[in-house]
Amino acid sequence: MKKDIHPQGYRPVVFEDLSSGAQFLIGSTIKTSETTRYEGKEHPKAVIEISSASHPFYTGEDRMLDKTGRVEKFKQRASKKK
Repeated sequence: MKKDIHPQGYRPVVFEDLSSGAQFLIGSTIKTSETTRYEGKEHPKAVIEISSASHPFYTGEDRMLDKTGRVEKFKQRASKKK
């Protein structure tokens, strides 16, 4: 692999899925303030709402991802127009 091709601050970061609790170790430059232990080592941690471990497209589950109620608000507006 070529040396010095990654941007400044590139390092392994643990991404943790809030929905499923799954963790992924991926190289990234994201700024983080938290750390966590992953496979016996300390790594920076970034929290994400949805990943391939919880997204219905990848899991095949039919569940609601909308936390703010946008879908319900849209359905109410649509039913009023009819």
